[in-house]
Amino acid sequence: MTRARAWLYCLLFLTLVGQSGPSLAHKASDSFIYLDTTASELRIDVALRDLALLVPLDQNGDLQITGREVRSQREAITRTVESALEVSAESGVCGLQGLQWGLSRHSDGRYAAARYRIDCPGGGEADQLRYSLLFDRDSLHRGLVEITADTGSNLAVLSPDHNQLQLSSGTSGLMATFATFLREGVIHLLIGLDHILFLLVLILPVSLMGKDSEDDTVKARMIRLAGIVTAFTVAHSITLALAALDLVTLPIAWVETVIALSIAVAALNVAWPVLGQKTWKLAFAFGLIHGFGFASVLGDLTSGVSDMAVALAGFNLGVELGQLGLLVLGFPVLYLLSRWRVYQRALVPAMLLVVASTSLFWAVERAASI
Repeated sequence: MTRARAWLYCLLFLTLVGQSGPSLAHKASDSFIYLDTTASELRIDVALRDLALLVPLDQNGDLQITGREVRSQREAITRTVESALEVSAESGVCGLQGLQWGLSRHSDGRYAAARYRIDCPGGGEADQLRYSLLFDRDSLHRGLVEITADTGSNLAVLSPDHNQLQLSSGTSGLMATFATFLREGVIHLLIGLDHILFLLVLILPVSLMGKDSEDDTVKARMIRLAGIVTAFTVAHSITLALAALDLVTLPIAWVETVIALSIAVAALNVAWPVLGQKTWKLAFAFGLIHGFGFASVLGDLTSGVSDMAVALAGFNLGVELGQLGLLVLGFPVLYLLSRWRVYQRALVPAMLLVVASTSLFWAVERAASI
């Protein structure tokens, strides 16, 4: 590998991080749909920040959305949401009769909430749900669905490539739930730039292990890397389960702020190891906080549903697969770059500077919204 190519890798990294907007580091865009087939009722909660992309909510341009501004746009909000939501039966498209409308609060802020009675032609039973809000604008937007029936409750996810859900058989079983949330776990990890940058600063010290020593072997580096990844995995798995099962709840704004700060601290610790050189301990400590960030996807759905444990297991495994995929692709590149003196003297300091600066910017931005 030439020195020019090494600099090219660094330039690409800096460009990607520099051009990544703050939105990539925040909670993914989700709406929540609660469908009770027994009572023939449906409730949908849509984040105000998402509705603002479709309806002019901030009418005075002060970058704040008030309750008065939301209420003044109730008709437009209702029309927008209902156009992206359809319940149907064998006899045709079902009507949605409004029962209640207002604001609700989830872990990441305020949502517009509406509850409907489902009236199907000929008194038929609803058997299909379609959802398409924001799919043409944001391929990462998701509709998280809880279906309640006489036999219990199930979870499902609606996405741009899977925007319809059959209700007649509930979900397609535990394996389908597991597979759905496995995929969502992978996606959540890959779109979470803050989690990716944290992994980067955790593995950088491994790539800097001394040359011409007994530690300068692939085996030694992989053992140390395995310890770091295991500590991070165990830690965020604990808090992911606690938060998703509603046993421990922390405000997502505080969690996101601390996550941003943890990245900056971890980056600075690579250059000045004031917290010690036992990177696995740092990975475990901050991994506890990152677990609450992962749980933001599942935590806003009702806990205790029949397949919550399956969804949790699938989502957690998906996060791990995404994490391992990044390590498999990224660490060999760092290992090869470490053969060059310019890597330690220039590339690593440049990466640490960009990561620390970006994460501190996120921390200030997120703290302002608390």
